[in-house]
Formats: sequence, structure tokens, C-alpha cells
Amino acid sequence: MSELEPGRLVPVARGVQRLIAPNPSLMTGPGTNTYLLGEPAVAVIDPGPSDAGHIATLQRVAPRLATIFVTHTHVDHSPGAAALAERTGARLIGRGAPSGEHQDRSFRPAVQPQRDQCFSLSCGALRAIDTPGHASNHVCYLLESEGLLFSGDHILDGVTPVIMPPDGVMADYLQSLRRLAAYGLRAIAPGHGRLLREPYAELERIYAHRLRREVKVRQALRSRGSAQLDELLALVYDDVRPELLPMARCSLEAHLIKLAAAGECRCQGDSWTYAPRA
Repeated sequence: MSELEPGRLVPVARGVQRLIAPNPSLMTGPGTNTYLLGEPAVAVIDPGPSDAGHIATLQRVAPRLATIFVTHTHVDHSPGAAALAERTGARLIGRGAPSGEHQDRSFRPAVQPQRDQCFSLSCGALRAIDTPGHASNHVCYLLESEGLLFSGDHILDGVTPVIMPPDGVMADYLQSLRRLAAYGLRAIAPGHGRLLREPYAELERIYAHRLRREVKVRQALRSRGSAQLDELLALVYDDVRPELLPMARCSLEAHLIKLAAAGECRCQGDSWTYAPRA
């Protein structure tokens, strides 16, 4: 059996198990990772979609569940929280949904964590680290005893997350990556995919990838002078499979907004114009 098989409970660290939700897709990979903390489990992170079977399994394997943490309110991560809380009485912790599409309005937290707020669990302290970028309300959680970072969609296994404006902000995302480097990390438990055992290398990989992509955006703008988003997409993401281009288009727009804020380009109607400050 694959370690990434939905519905299979897999230990990933001392006092931590992973249960993958049955929502595989192009965007979610094998499915959303739900993490159970404690022996027996007293907390879960990201209950995933409101899938009856997944929620029933969580209730069965965590009969003493007291707390439900959510990294962000995209619809593949948090809709299961309300149903699980209703069945168990567990307290909801995370940040409420911002306006816009792809948000889970059913998530109504009892506590909205502040940066570096710590929550005491039977398996150790869980520290909340605000990490906006992929989503404005994104929070990573660090299990300090294990140096294990639950990264939601901020850091993923083998891919970089989509930054989808207006809620997703590229400048915030890059700043959040740098913020995480200041914490004592030994591994990363992403929202999708396998455990990442070289956390600082992953942070650098993603940061460098985003900067390389930004160089291509700048070069495409310079060569065209002025171009619409889809024209730039063909130049900047010429190395991406066709089925991924709609997501790449979002990240391209996020890069352009970042460059515009820095005075390197401007948007005029449907076109982006290269206009660096003198």
C-alpha cells in the first residue's frame, strides 16, 4: 500500500499521524493531508473537505479530540472542520475566511491565532506562525518538540503553490518564506504530499524558483514593451504543461502586481507595460 493512499493512517513523527482525504485532483495531488496530534490524538490540523467518510474516520481514530486547527480556508482544507466540531465539540482555531472565491464560509473559529501564539497540547507546544501569500489568512503551525512545521499550502512536496490575486500576494509570500527560516525546523509536513526532511533546502528552493520566474517576467516585459497577460504567459511559462497554465496565469499576475508595486511596470486596461523607474 502506498504511504500516500487516501484513508490510510500513517505515522510521520513522534505523536503525529497523517490521514489523506479522498479528494485527489490536479491541484491536491493524492488528496489533502489531515494531521492528528497526540497519543491518543487530541488535535487535528486541516480536516480537509466535508467528506462523510473522512470525518467519520477522524472521529473514530480521535475519540478524545479537543482542538481543530486550520491553516487556511481554501475549500480543500477547512470545510470538514465545522462537521467534525459539531460531532466532537472540539474548539476551532484558525483565521476566518476573507472575501473572494474559493473560500470556505462555514469556518467560524473560536480563536484566531496571532503570530507566535502557542497552544499547549499533550504532545507539546504548537506555535502559530502567520504566513500570508498563498492566502491572506494562511497560518503554519510548528510542533516545537519535533521541529515539525505543518505548512498547509505554503510549502508543498515538489511543487510551488499557486499565488492567486487578489487574496494571494507574491510579495507577502516571499516575505513569509524568509520568516520561516528563522525558526528551528527539522522537517515539514505539507498540506499535500510527502514529509519534507530538508526544510531549509525547501525554503531556498522555492524562494529561488520564484525569483527565477520573476526574472523571466521582467525579460518578457522588456522584450514586448507592452503585452496582455496571455501573451506574457506563453513566454514566462513556456516550460509548463498545458493543463497547468490556468494556475500559472494566476501566479504570473501576482508577479506583475509585485513588479508594478516596485515601479517596474504598470497595468493599462488589459495590457502590462514595461516602465522601470529612471
